[in-house]
Amino acid sequence: MKQTFYSNGKLLITGEYLILDGAKGLALPTKFGQELAVEEHTSPEIHWTSFDIDESIWFESTFSFGDIQQKVTFENQPEKNTLISILHEASVLNPEFLKSSSGYKITTQLGFPRNWGLGTSSTLINNIAQWLKIDAYILLKNSFGGSGYDIACAQHNSAILYRLINGKPEVSTCEFQPNCKSNLYFLYLNQKQNSKSAIAAYHSKSNLVDELIPFFDNITDAILKSNDFASLSELLLKHENKMSAVLSQPKVQDRLFPDFKGTIKSLGAWGGDFVLVVSKDNPTDYFSQKGFTTLLPFSEMIL
Repeated sequence: MKQTFYSNGKLLITGEYLILDGAKGLALPTKFGQELAVEEHTSPEIHWTSFDIDESIWFESTFSFGDIQQKVTFENQPEKNTLISILHEASVLNPEFLKSSSGYKITTQLGFPRNWGLGTSSTLINNIAQWLKIDAYILLKNSFGGSGYDIACAQHNSAILYRLINGKPEVSTCEFQPNCKSNLYFLYLNQKQNSKSAIAAYHSKSNLVDELIPFFDNITDAILKSNDFASLSELLLKHENKMSAVLSQPKVQDRLFPDFKGTIKSLGAWGGDFVLVVSKDNPTDYFSQKGFTTLLPFSEMIL
């Protein structure tokens, strides 16, 4: 019998970095996600095939139950090693799945281009957790690590407020459908950043965390109450300015789009994936002229 599981992608709007230390983060599940399908296989092994959004195979491999149990690593096969590591941690949480007399044929199908950064790993981990009936947050902690907000997005179909309380996730659903949502866009930068310097800069301010968390929490709360264009733009800019100072990094708007008439806010870990754009006029032509051609309106990206 074929089983299928699905998880949503994610975007973190507020609280980046500080979310690891207990700040509230406003996170939005996306309309794009990943599906995992499981069928029985004839021998005690796993045959795994991963499809990109264009139906091309980006990963395919077969490995034994023993490889998973022993967490075997294969030379020059990072994707395979990562997958085996995740399944090994999953088997620790549910050893029964490797006691089957038959194996599994597993396929994954991405609903977004892999380089978009919407949660290829988090959607996979949540799908595996659904299949094996284990805690996705624990599986994430034991494999990749991270705050877990992406797992919460994978599991919810509305905006969420996410925070860690004594290391445990606290998730509450909320509404984020501002009156000016027709002025909101998500721009793909396709500029992967090395975040080590930003992380180091953030850690150097660890003595300020108790001051910073209330500052950013207040912005998050205010954003949820701000439906109009001017207020939302002002709050996002306030968040961006403060985070720029904390990380000792220039804002993406100053760095790439200094003449843009609107507001641009970095998302997630200030990497090179998507940014949030607030603009009175459709900014498609502006960004296209600068070589940035992937711009999605709010209604096309967010559930």
